[in-house]
Amino acid sequence: MVPPASAIIIAPLGSLSYASLSQLLTPRLGLITTLVVILVARYVRSPWRRVPSGPKGLPIIGNALQLQNKSWMFERECKRKFEHIMYLNILGQPIIVLHSLKAAFELLDRRANIYSDRPRWIVAHEILCGGVFLPYMSCGDVWRRFRRAAHEVLTKVAVRNYHPVYYKEAILLAVAMLEDPDASDKHIQRSSASATMSIIYDYPTLENENDKNIRGIHTFIDRLSAASTPGAHLVELFPWMIHIPERFAKWKREGMEHFRQHSAIFNGILDTVSGDIAKDSERPSASASLLKNSDRSGLSKNEIAWILAALFGGGSETTSSTLAWWTRAMTAHPEIQKRAQDELDAVVGRSRTPTFADAPSLPYIQALVKESLRWRPILPFGVPRNTNQDDWYEGMFIPKGTLCLVNLWQCHHDPTSYGPDAASFNPERFLDGNGRLIPGPAETRDNGHSSYGFGKRACVGKHAANDSLFICIAMVLWALQLECARDENGKEIPVDLEAYVDTGMIFHPLPYKCKTTPRFPEVPKLLTEEIELLKA
Repeated sequence: MVPPASAIIIAPLGSLSYASLSQLLTPRLGLITTLVVILVARYVRSPWRRVPSGPKGLPIIGNALQLQNKSWMFERECKRKFEHIMYLNILGQPIIVLHSLKAAFELLDRRANIYSDRPRWIVAHEILCGGVFLPYMSCGDVWRRFRRAAHEVLTKVAVRNYHPVYYKEAILLAVAMLEDPDASDKHIQRSSASATMSIIYDYPTLENENDKNIRGIHTFIDRLSAASTPGAHLVELFPWMIHIPERFAKWKREGMEHFRQHSAIFNGILDTVSGDIAKDSERPSASASLLKNSDRSGLSKNEIAWILAALFGGGSETTSSTLAWWTRAMTAHPEIQKRAQDELDAVVGRSRTPTFADAPSLPYIQALVKESLRWRPILPFGVPRNTNQDDWYEGMFIPKGTLCLVNLWQCHHDPTSYGPDAASFNPERFLDGNGRLIPGPAETRDNGHSSYGFGKRACVGKHAANDSLFICIAMVLWALQLECARDENGKEIPVDLEAYVDTGMIFHPLPYKCKTTPRFPEVPKLLTEEIELLKA
């Protein structure tokens, strides 16, 4: 008979016989042994033992501190050490970072049904955007309605209607860069914003970047980018905090006020242009198409206003940053600039400006567009995905609810996909031996890069971006010679091709003043004549 526990406490240890101790401990040891065996068996069989490898984190917070500065993920050592997939963890939240086109294409494209959802952004989406910002929406009927409407106004055929706008803005950009080279980045920003506003809202040409509506949209983009940064708000880690009343939660109070402000701006722009749309129903714009088809799409005016704002944010910021990086590449690689200009001289000549009709005969210019998007991806980690079920990839376990990031920097600089010079700016990688355009890696679906994303979440505005970049690059190279700036002693100021500004999601190049001069004496006169024709 096993003595009661109280007897053990009261009786001196020496008074217990070996038999009594044996009777006392045997059943307890058996129970402990059984529990240990069960736990070991569960551990051995647990799929969590097979998650991808990753850097060691700290207790509780995991890899949170390592995500504050993401530059280490661009280093070759990171790719070498963790190959296709790297595993991170923040307070129990599993995260995978995809380092290769092979892994990204297999998971996000071929397994799109598992990897197309978005994580929950409580502040950035639910509060700041009222849950109606297309890029951050979870998959569902509402997302499908929004995306279908956005896609219809930016198909390849629809974008051709906007070519006159892009051509006009390319002319104005070349003139501005020629007259005021010290502010080239500002001219690029103005041009990109003006073109995007025109095709979306049929908005008048912007004279400068200080237009109040542009400032309002850019303020929204800045706030959204900041709120989307990992660790920006504790409520993302502790969702129960959403129930804290506004008066006790500054982040919630400010977010809701900003949502009201942004909704008023977006609806105000739509109200301003809707009257003009009714008067001139033939002039194409995304807003005109969405308003006219609102009965068929079932979209409210507020939903249309937010779709258009999302299209502006996705088009203006990324295009202007890509062009800014491209100007740095041209100043650093005069030999590449010269080859492009030789092609323009051979096809276009010097008596007229390049047009979209020249595109099929300008493969090197098209290769420049592809290489600019590949070499410096503006969203180097894309927009996070979220898995909706457990999955396996090459023997590695990816649990349900995992955040998925694509390290486009590593994907685009992978020698396996782009050759030994993958880190260099070289548009010839997209040309064959006869100078004809080739598609690039199979995983990019003929884009040559993955800056437009994968699968169901691929960018709906890629045709607009490609066309805008093509005509701007062709026009500027036809008209101008881009060179490194010089200091007061006439010495060249080298451009830093590695430095960038991280705004949270978008990476911009550091400001740089390049020198611009007309390529031949007739350039100013020809550009002026084109502007006059466009005004007529």
